[in-house]
Amino acid sequence: MSIHQDVRVWDPAIRVFHWTLVPAFVIAYLSGEEILDLHVVTGYLIGGLVGFRVLWGIIGTRHARFSDFVRSPRTIGEYLRSLFGGRPQHYLGHNPAGGAMVVALLVMLALTTLSGIAVYGGKELAGPMAFLATTPFLGAKWLEGLHEVCANLTVALILAHIAGVLVSSLLHGENLVRAMITGTKRSPQHEQA
Repeated sequence: MSIHQDVRVWDPAIRVFHWTLVPAFVIAYLSGEEILDLHVVTGYLIGGLVGFRVLWGIIGTRHARFSDFVRSPRTIGEYLRSLFGGRPQHYLGHNPAGGAMVVALLVMLALTTLSGIAVYGGKELAGPMAFLATTPFLGAKWLEGLHEVCANLTVALILAHIAGVLVSSLLHGENLVRAMITGTKRSPQHEQA
């Protein structure tokens, strides 16, 4: 018989980051070139959020730090096999697949933001990366294509993230969305830290 207790896992900074990033990405994705000023502002906001998350992944609280959830490919594979077998190990913070998803999303969001800054800089001939759009090797069209591919790959990762949250919530009998709102998880005593 497992004994359950409420455990504080996600600090306020992680929760504010997460729930600010969600609408910012939706707004940036939907505004595109239709509402360029809004698209640019939310793009810069996303860039700032990603920068914060990387910093917080180094100096933040225990479960926010990369050292707590970045695992080897072997460990991720073992976790995924146990997940698909219906008996995954339980982790207090991010499980190995969730940790890999955090890293993948941060990388893809950074690439989307940087390519967007370069595209915008080329159109406006201003900004820290404007020179990239005018270089013979890259050019504006190539950067626009890269930006669009990165944004769409980010959407694919987000959909996979949502599916993973739902599957993990069902298999572990916990509400991970609620945990990201409240910061606490109901956790059995015998889980992986």
